[in-house]
Amino acid sequence: MNKINFVFFGTPQIAVDTLEILKSHSFLPSLVVTAPDKPAGRKMIMTPPPVKTWAEKNNILFLQPEKLDENFKKLLSTNYFLLSIVVAYGKIFPEWLINLPKLGTLNIHYSLLPKYRGASPVQAAILNGDTETGVTIQKMVRELDAGPIVAQEKTEISPDEKTPELLERLTKIGAKLLTKILNQVSQGLPLTAIEQDESQVTLAPKIKKEDGLLTQINADSTQINADNYNKFRAFYDWPRVYFLAPRSPSEVGMKDGKRIIITEATLENGRFVIKKILPEGKKETNYKIF
Repeated sequence: MNKINFVFFGTPQIAVDTLEILKSHSFLPSLVVTAPDKPAGRKMIMTPPPVKTWAEKNNILFLQPEKLDENFKKLLSTNYFLLSIVVAYGKIFPEWLINLPKLGTLNIHYSLLPKYRGASPVQAAILNGDTETGVTIQKMVRELDAGPIVAQEKTEISPDEKTPELLERLTKIGAKLLTKILNQVSQGLPLTAIEQDESQVTLAPKIKKEDGLLTQINADSTQINADNYNKFRAFYDWPRVYFLAPRSPSEVGMKDGKRIIITEATLENGRFVIKKILPEGKKETNYKIF
C-alpha cells in the first residue's frame, strides 16, 4: 500500500465505492470519520453507516463524532495528517478542520463546478435536461463548493440515464481522478488549483419530498412532456415522482388527492408515457388513466 497519511470523511455507500477504488490503487486512509449509528427500518434497529462497516472490515481506525466541536478538534489534532478527503460526509466543516492537514482538504463534487453548487448536483443536471456533466475535485474553503479546482473531468449524460446510473459512473470517475492526485502527492509533486469563475455559479439546493409532484401528466406541450421525463429520471430513487388522483367517496375527509408514484416511464415521440405506477397503499401495477 502507498503510505500517505490522510483522513477520509464519508458516510453512505457512494463513499464506500470511492474507498474501494482507492484501495484497488493501493491507497488506504489512516483514519476514517463517519456519521454516528442511526435507527433504521420499522423496528428502528441501530444501524452503522456503510463507511463504518467498511472501516471495520479493513481494520481502519474510525471516529463517529456527533459534532465537529472542540472535543473532536482535540482528538484529531493529536495526529498529523497530510491531507483530508471528503465524499458525502453530511456535515458542514468548520474552518479549522478544513485547514488542519498540511495540504488542506479535498472534496469530490459531482458536477462541473462552478455549475450546480449544493446538495443535488446530479439531479439538477438531469432535471435541467443537460447532455453533459462531470466531476470536480476542489480544495475546500468555508463557502460551500466554492474552493479552487484541482481536477475536473467531463462526461456525457445519456438521454434515458437516471440519477442512480449516472451517479455510479461519476463515482468511478471521481475516484480515479483522486488516485491521480494521490499519486502526485506520494511523489512529492505540488497540487495546482484554479479559482472558480464566480460569474458562472449556479445552485443545486437540497431536494424535498414534495418536489416530486407532477401537476400535468397528459399535456400536449412538448416541453412539459420533456420536463416530466427529466424529473422522473432525476428523482427516480428519491423522492420519486408522483401525481394526485381523486379519492373515492369512502375516503372523504382524508387529504385531497391520492398519491400515485410513477415507477416506470419513457419519452416516446415527444410524449411522457407512464408504464407502471404504485398507488398509495397498494402494489405496483400497469398504468391506466384515472
